[in-house]
Amino acid sequence: MSAPAATILFDGVCNLCNGFVQFVIERDTTGRFRFASLQSAAGQALLAQHGITLGPTGPETVILVEQNQVFTHSTAVLRIARQLGSAWPLLYAFILVPRFLRDATYRFVARHRYQWFGQREACMLPTPELRQRFLA
Repeated sequence: MSAPAATILFDGVCNLCNGFVQFVIERDTTGRFRFASLQSAAGQALLAQHGITLGPTGPETVILVEQNQVFTHSTAVLRIARQLGSAWPLLYAFILVPRFLRDATYRFVARHRYQWFGQREACMLPTPELRQRFLA
């Protein structure tokens, strides 16, 4: 596996977010991405390192930390898709849509994600094969 160049921070109790992580793992054939839940010590340390504080409602976005830059909301998702296998990089064309429109759609889904997809009592535990891709 090549050295990971990016870390994805995600809401570890959100079923939609966990599904997104599984989606990325299956399509990240080079092992580029590492993962940390926003609730984990590693996730909290990365947030602090980049001066990011979560709002009172908790995590509202997937966060991509790539080459010491932080990307959130739709930009993070599109940058992740651009680096996956198959035809997924084609989605990056949506970067041409004004960010306020992309993020409005993202925030609408994020606001309803627990209602629509549910949530877990605890963060997911990676399988032994995937453990090396998750920050502790």
